Amino acid sequence: MGSMVVPSMLDANLNGKVVLVRMDHNVVKNGKIKDTMRIDATIPTLIHIYKKGGLPVLMTHVGRPYDKKTGIVTISEKEAVEPIVRYLEYKLRLHGIIPEYNGLEGKGIVDLDSFHPAIDELRKGNCDLVYLPNTRWMAGEESKEADAEHLAEQLSALGDVFINDAFGSWQAHVSTFHLAKKLPAYAGLLMLKEIEHLQTLFEPKRPLVSVVAGAKFDTKIGPLSALIRMSDHLILGGVLYNAYLCVKYGIRIKGIGADDLALAKEFMEKSGEHIHKIVELPFVIESDSFDTVAEGSWRKRAIKDLTAGMELNFVLDTDPESFAEEQVRQVFAGAGTIFINAVMGYTVLFKEGTKAAYQLIDANAEALKLFGGGDTIQEFKDLLSDVFGKAVNNERYYFFTGGGAILDAIEKGSPYAMKPVQVLIENAGM
Repeated sequence: MGSMVVPSMLDANLNGKVVLVRMDHNVVKNGKIKDTMRIDATIPTLIHIYKKGGLPVLMTHVGRPYDKKTGIVTISEKEAVEPIVRYLEYKLRLHGIIPEYNGLEGKGIVDLDSFHPAIDELRKGNCDLVYLPNTRWMAGEESKEADAEHLAEQLSALGDVFINDAFGSWQAHVSTFHLAKKLPAYAGLLMLKEIEHLQTLFEPKRPLVSVVAGAKFDTKIGPLSALIRMSDHLILGGVLYNAYLCVKYGIRIKGIGADDLALAKEFMEKSGEHIHKIVELPFVIESDSFDTVAEGSWRKRAIKDLTAGMELNFVLDTDPESFAEEQVRQVFAGAGTIFINAVMGYTVLFKEGTKAAYQLIDANAEALKLFGGGDTIQEFKDLLSDVFGKAVNNERYYFFTGGGAILDAIEKGSPYAMKPVQVLIENAGM
């Protein structure tokens, strides 16, 4: 699936229209904003809505208030949108209002009639924007049943046009997918920018070096199997690398369970001739404890010394010396494109491997460096704040707002195959 035309908000007539905008402002934890980057990335979309005469009604999900096992929705101030509204008001000097809502015990917000007075205030010019309550508080948001259709009908009745700017919210939920079938629907500026940069991963300047880590193999096996075929070199970290080492060298590593081993074996078998693309990082950090760091409780281990039957304690990081090895340095130095969805250390106790990896990536000034995933970007910001500060304004860097979204696109083989993007293309010109 090559390049496709995604309907752009810049081509939409928004003048005097109420514009429902799905953002990915999932940045609130325990009632506080962790990092404003995802909000800031959507501000150009908001500005263009005003420029085109539109009246914005924003929405996002926050956290996981819906329990999929029990079907219970928990409404809590810890996952409310208030901090996001206050931030936008402060940042842009706008006045925003949140509609009144009535949540039914365990069912969430079933009836959206109480939202309409806020929309009326927006139409009258008594506020600058309306921000709907957490979409996951709304009954049917994550459902595939009749209540999803009911919610889509109720949401679409609030506005005239729908814009999806929530690249990071890649699942086909009511507010990202069903709504695009009910109203004239367009992609926001951030969504278009993310798709454009994601397309460079599928048509990269080669060699393409991919660096992927994770705490679980099950969420990564699909994307990883696709990525090893797309890439010229693949570097693994975290549980992914540990499970790979266990299978390849016939060793045991504490904390690596049967599930991860089985999936690593499946991944290696599926990879076939591509398995040689994995660049083994020559040194790892073995720790006697998962929770504490004490003198003498951890050590460097060389991969070349691993022998079948060997049992290691917790392997919690890549040793930074791995990134000083000539073979590894050459792989990074020769890259045309580098994709990073990785924190190399497995716990907050060990961060030096990640720091060394990011420093080596930064040393290649010419490569396009694509960083995906909130944890990856946060770690970069925390560990190398000076480098990160320069990187955000450097065109050879790009920071995606959603890690899961990128992995979904990689697994599907195209950014245009992601469900929320696909539905925009299919309903263009509605």
